[in-house]
Order: sequence, then C-alpha cells, then structure tokens
Amino acid sequence: MGQRSDRTKITAYTGCSLVIANMIGTGAFTSLGFQLENISNTAAILTLWILGGLMALSGAFSYSEVGTVIKKSGGEYTFLSTIYHPLIGYLSGWISLTVGFAAPVALSAIAFTNYFPLHSAYPKLVAIGVVSVISLFHSYNLNVSSRFQNISTLFKLLLIFSIILLGVWLPVEDQNAICLETSYCNEVTSSAFAVSLIYVSYSYSGWNAAAYITEEFRNPRRALPLALIGGTMVVTVLYTLLQFVFLKHVPMADLVGRLNVGSLAINRMLGVEIGYLFGAAISLLLISGISAMIWVGPRVTASIGNDYALWRYFKKQHVGIPKRAIALQWGISVLLLITGTFEQIMIYCGILLTVSSALVVIGVFILRNISVH
Repeated sequence: MGQRSDRTKITAYTGCSLVIANMIGTGAFTSLGFQLENISNTAAILTLWILGGLMALSGAFSYSEVGTVIKKSGGEYTFLSTIYHPLIGYLSGWISLTVGFAAPVALSAIAFTNYFPLHSAYPKLVAIGVVSVISLFHSYNLNVSSRFQNISTLFKLLLIFSIILLGVWLPVEDQNAICLETSYCNEVTSSAFAVSLIYVSYSYSGWNAAAYITEEFRNPRRALPLALIGGTMVVTVLYTLLQFVFLKHVPMADLVGRLNVGSLAINRMLGVEIGYLFGAAISLLLISGISAMIWVGPRVTASIGNDYALWRYFKKQHVGIPKRAIALQWGISVLLLITGTFEQIMIYCGILLTVSSALVVIGVFILRNISVH
C-alpha cells in the first residue's frame, strides 16, 4: 500500500520543473530595454540579474527550511497559519488564490494570444480556451500533470538554451550594447539601479512554487530543497546569460526603451523569418508557466478546505486531485479575463504577496527559536 501511494507522488525533478516553469516568463525577454534607459554599463546590468537571482535564492533557502519543518502543502497559507495565527494564514491564502495564481494565469493567457503569430478576432475566447484545456489536463491525475509539466518545461529550457548557445557561438555584432565605459560603481549605487532591481525581482517570482505541493513529493525533506534551490539556481544562470546575449547582438540604440528585446536579438542573429517564428515559441513557452500555476494554485484552496468547514467542498477528492479547487481557480481566471480587472488587482494587491513571503522568511528565525527552547 505504501509503495502504491508512493507511485502517485512526484519526484524532485518534477518539482524543479514546476519551479522553473513558474519563474521563467516574459520578464527576461522584455525588461532589459527599460533597464538600459538609466544603466548602460554591461557589468552593472549583469550584476542586476545576478542580485535578483541571489534574492530569490535566499527566499528559496528560507522556504526550504520552513517546508522541511512544516511538511504540509499550501505555501504561505500553511506556513503563516502555523507560525503566526490562522487568520494571517487565511488572508494570505485568499491573496495567493486571486493575486498569486488566478490573475497571473489570466495575464499569461492574454500574453499567449498576443505573442502567437496567428491572431484571432476574439483573443479573450482563445485565452479562456487555453486556460480551460490546461485545467482539464491537471484534473486527471498527478502522473498526467507531471508528464505535461515536465514536457512543457523541457521545451521551455531547450528554447532558452538554444538562444544562449547561438548567441555565445555567433560572432559579436559590429554594433552592440556591450559597454564598459561608464562607471560601474556609480551605476550600481544609483537610485535607477535600485528601481530596476525591483522589476528584476518580479522576473524571478515563482521561486516558491514547490512549497505549495509539499505533501505531493515522495520525500519532502529531500525533494523540496532540491526543487526550490535547484530550480532557482538554474533560472538565475539562464537569465544572466540571456541578457548577455541580447547585449552582445543588438545595438544600444535599438534596445533602449523597447519591449520586444528577445525578438530583436533573434532577428539580428538569425534573420526576420526566424524571428517571426520566435513569437510562436514564446507563446508556447508561456504554456508551461500557465500549467504550473494551474497545478499549484488550487492546492492552496484545498489546504484551506482541509482546515475550514466553509471550504470543505474544495478539499482534495480521489487520487489527491483537488478538482473542485481547480474549477474554482478556472472560474476566477475566466471572470478576470472577461472583465479585464486582473491588472488592477495585480497593481493594488501585488505588494501583499511580498509581505506574505517576507513573513515566511522571518518565520525561519521564529521556528529556530522555538526549536532551541
């Protein structure tokens, strides 16, 4: 019986895929142009992305420590309920459900329709269709979810690896954005650097994804740290190398203030025709992120359902799949897509997600103090 239940659980590899899929989005392909408006030193730009990764990594270490003590799914909801008070956890659970997952799913689905080369007259219907199909995938069983997530994340990694390898292998363009003439020290101590670091940190969001499904790992004590820390380290390396490739192949004047830096770099390296296909590849890359959020988000609702009678309807059903919670998140995402209110929700409540994460990090010291006494 123990072996059978073990087969229904996931490995550290799948957890790592989940973290990578949650982290890698459009931020790494779009934000460089805005950073170059006030920062031009290449070393300063790369430092920006390395620091963003180190900040995410410090969070991953903290969540690993908390998660191996509190071995329950639910992420911030479970951690904050246990460390502080159930009410704080309950509020963070609601924030996670709406701002942390349902709204980003809606945003990513809209981004999918914008990047895909074949544009539809009804982009919202296409976005709803994408969210619906992926939600059905994750309503079947954990093996299907694992395979779908691993395959979609592998595609995402192969795409980014290909861009990096091509960018490193191809010769440096005569005109590029590599610049070491401006003062490194002046730029990394400027207010512009601090502001850019905030936006870079958003590109690294998602490093805590595996903490929401702790109970679904075969060996949480070993697998959770591997997934959180390993996934974050992989993304940090990829993000930093990706920015170097963009700087190496595109002139500074073409990059500054531009959103589509990824497409610009591919066009310069491989030509416009391949660059056109890159839009399709980016849209497929987003599928992996949408899938990860649809898998993870309902686990928060299911955890609340295990603890509160009012939410019991949404707790996990057979074979450990919270189908009703998946349906609830699908409904919220669709509602946000129809009304177009998700951007306002992200703006007004995004800070609350940061507060929840910060409280978990502080909770590390509280748990250590408890264990000592």
